[in-house]
Amino acid sequence: MPNPTAKDLRGNIENFLGMARVPVGLAGPILMNGDHAKGEFNIPLATTEGALVASFSRGMKAITVAGGATVKVITEGVQRAPYFELVDLTTAVSFLTWVQQHHADFERITGEHSRYAKLTTISPTLEGNAVTLRISFTTGDAAGQNMVTICTDRICHYIAKHFPGEVTNWYLEVNASGDKKANYASFQSVRGKRVCAELVLPRKIVVDVLKTTPEKIDHFGRAACYGALQTGTIGVHAHLANGLAALFIACGQDAACVAEAAVGTVKMELTQAGDLYASITLPNLIVGTVGGGTGLPTQRECLEIMDCFGAGKANKFAEITAGVCLAGELSILAALSAGHFSSAHERLGRKAVAK
Repeated sequence: MPNPTAKDLRGNIENFLGMARVPVGLAGPILMNGDHAKGEFNIPLATTEGALVASFSRGMKAITVAGGATVKVITEGVQRAPYFELVDLTTAVSFLTWVQQHHADFERITGEHSRYAKLTTISPTLEGNAVTLRISFTTGDAAGQNMVTICTDRICHYIAKHFPGEVTNWYLEVNASGDKKANYASFQSVRGKRVCAELVLPRKIVVDVLKTTPEKIDHFGRAACYGALQTGTIGVHAHLANGLAALFIACGQDAACVAEAAVGTVKMELTQAGDLYASITLPNLIVGTVGGGTGLPTQRECLEIMDCFGAGKANKFAEITAGVCLAGELSILAALSAGHFSSAHERLGRKAVAK
């Protein structure tokens, strides 16, 4: 599809005008010891920020030389949060019981409207005569936002039609699912995939590759935690959004989901042996390897570089994403702890002035 037409891109764009070309650089390789991502991977990153690909490559080198990162997908779930107004509090309480009793019907409706979505849990919140239902699904290898929207809509219509009490009003979503927003509910549980990665970097690798020491990174990390507390940041990290945005754009993900996916925690601690323990937790990683923009030519090619295109590859892609983010955190925290951050950006992130 060298010159796609509006017809070719139906389902991806309306009023098609042209393509926005973003440079793609190749970072890596990074060695992964995941349940799904095993071996070395080169990583396509789409960005206009000089120094970013170089920085991530440095972190990936440190991880690879150290023997790779252990990575696991812990749990998954994508939510929608419809809202129902009932005639009074008594009716609202009976509504909670009725919803619980009809879980099997909601599972059936989900299966009728999606081949991939599976209803898992419904968590209600009652406020007077109103109830918000936080409905959670798994979505297979798709990111799944459209999928869960359609299934939730059909469930809501079923509720409005069959609940024996009076529903005075309902809305499909009332800002309680965490969709494309940094929020505590998803941070404490999951939205998309909850992924963790860890490794121990020997002191020599920290010194030789990252140009600092485990002690300096450990000390800087504690100072950064205080800064996060002072500003009310959800999670603790340096720049998760950088790697996520670059990888999402390259690989056809919903770039707006960086708003929630970039809420995470990073630990960098000095070990008793004098090495560096590093870990990352991403509770809200919305990624997919089918649907959305994954089938566009460039985005498909980028996924194929990592063998992450198509069915059966979403968990692999999620694990690689966590490894990429860990690499980015290692590199930037090393630079900040050693005082190299500004000079690296001056060298790699500024264009030469024409004479």
